[in-house]
Formats: sequence, structure tokens, C-alpha cells
Amino acid sequence: MKKDNQAPSRLVKREVKKKQRNKKLIISLVVPIVLLFLLIISYGVSVFFKAQQVVDNSFESDGRDGGSELREDEIDPNVDNVSILFIGVDQGGTRGNSGHGLSDALILATLNKEENSVKLLSIPRDSYVYVPERDRYTKINHAHSYGGAKATIETVENLLEVPIDYFVRINFDAFIDIVNTLNGVKVDVPYEIKEMDSNDTKGAIHLLPGEQWLNGEEALAFARTRKKDNDIERGKRQQQLISAMVDRAVSINTLFNIESLMTAVGDNMSTSMNFKDIVSFTNYGLKGNLKIESLNLEGSDLWTDAYYFQIDEQSLAETKQILQEHLGLTSPASAYSTEDSDDNL
Repeated sequence: MKKDNQAPSRLVKREVKKKQRNKKLIISLVVPIVLLFLLIISYGVSVFFKAQQVVDNSFESDGRDGGSELREDEIDPNVDNVSILFIGVDQGGTRGNSGHGLSDALILATLNKEENSVKLLSIPRDSYVYVPERDRYTKINHAHSYGGAKATIETVENLLEVPIDYFVRINFDAFIDIVNTLNGVKVDVPYEIKEMDSNDTKGAIHLLPGEQWLNGEEALAFARTRKKDNDIERGKRQQQLISAMVDRAVSINTLFNIESLMTAVGDNMSTSMNFKDIVSFTNYGLKGNLKIESLNLEGSDLWTDAYYFQIDEQSLAETKQILQEHLGLTSPASAYSTEDSDDNL
């Protein structure tokens, strides 16, 4: 276990905890990007332009002309409710760095301007879904290997029947550079972990249970292990790690490493958002009283030719309705109009 004597000051910790409930999740949502801009406002114009350059260099079209087909009009994140699909890709070691690779994590965020609220949906990587790119049913994480961000977006849109306005793709190996730039992060390891490192050297990482400081390689192993539980618990660990990164990043010491942090992020990120879009999202965190809700899809194990996660149809239908309402695509009343009318007969 590793300990770091450069832990954030008691004063900084107290202030972070005070704001944590309303702001941490929205910042962690966009930790590869928005986090940087919340930190650099007072750091200088030169760093601001560096951030803009990082985003410009990370821009990648989603391959769709005119945005989502589920949108009638072009959206403006300054005034419209929007959605962002976060795609985590693990391409280290023998998993290969060529091609698109499998997506290792999918999180859909919907943002509602009027309510100043965010809904986060984690989509299990083994979910058995229809993938339009190949016109077949398979694991949702295969979509990215078939056609990158575009194929993944189309698959998620088909599954949830909501428009995907933007995507952010992050290489999980970015954790190594980012965590090392932060001089480590503090997390609670739930059980003994023996994992390979980023070069797939078996048993290279050995962690014991308990709260401790992790370096970059250890953080990556912590994020991707699932030998003793499942994808749902794995997702919780990744959320814990991102929150720890946020806590560390808002410390005073990080300001002196901000350019290194931006470089680490920029080298491992691609996004369909431009700099102006990204800056507009900081308004959610700065307004205060931010409402956060985490959503999960219920389901069961499915064994056929391989293991799949079979999404429960009722859970899927309820989740679709929640997301559509949150984006302002349907009204809450419309969801129950049929039921209400039946009751009145």
C-alpha cells in the first residue's frame, strides 16, 4: 500500500466536502475536460489558451451530418437540454492499440437546463442489444469495435430512443498519466486485488484491502478489475476513482501541474464537443443546488454462445421514459395519460 504525505490540506478537504453533494458528480462527469476549466479560470490567460488548444486537438466528428436523427432542430447547449455519451476504451497491453477496440465503459448523461439537473445512466458492457452497424444482436461493447463512436452512438440511440448529442471517448490508460500528475489518489480498496499492469504483466499489481493512496498503474488496475464481483461493482469503483481524482484535482497543488494534467488528458481523449460547448457546461456546476440522479438498468444473466447481460424490458421502458422527460422530449403527463383514461372508464 502506498501513502502520500502531500495529502490535501484540512481546509481544502472541508471545502470540497461541503460542495461535494451538489457538484462532484457533474464535475466528474466531464473530468477529462470541464474539470480543467473550473481550475484554470484564475490561473492565467496562457493556460486558458492551452486548454482551448487541447480541446481543438481532441476534436473528432461523430460521423453524422447534422447531429442525431432523433432531433428535429440543431441544439445549442447554452439553452437546450442535451445528452453526452462517455465511452471508456481500454486498449493497453495485448488488447491492442489498432482499430477502434471494445468499449469498456458506457455512461449516458442527460442535462436539463431549467431544472439544473443531471441524470447518469451506466450501461453494462455485456448488455445484449441490437447493433445497427452489423444488423445483429450482441454485446453493446462490440459496437465500438465495429464502427467507433458513431456505431456506439447509433446503438445507444436505438436502445434508449433518446438522441445522443455529444460523445467523449477516454482511453483508460489516461488514468495512469493523470493520476501520476496528481501525485496519486486516495481510494478504499474493497478486497485484495492481484491484477496485471498496463503492459499485461500478470500479477504486477498487488493491492490489499483498505483506504490507501494509489499511483497511476495501481489506479488503472483498481478501475478495471472484476475478478471477484461484476460489472456493476466495477462501475462503482470507477466512479469512486473519478471522485478521488476530482478531490485531488481541486487541491491547491494541482494548479502548479495544470498544464501537465491537460497534456495527459489531451493525449488520451477525443470528443465531438468544441471548446465553446465545453465551457457552456460549467454553468451547471456554478449555479448551485445541482440535482444529481444515478440510474441503472436492471437485468439478469444470459448464457448462450457466451455470457450476456439481459436487460429487463420493464426497467428499460421506465428508463427510456425518464430520459425522454428529462430531455424535454415528452411531458410527464403524457406517460400516464392512457393509464389515467382507463381508470376513468
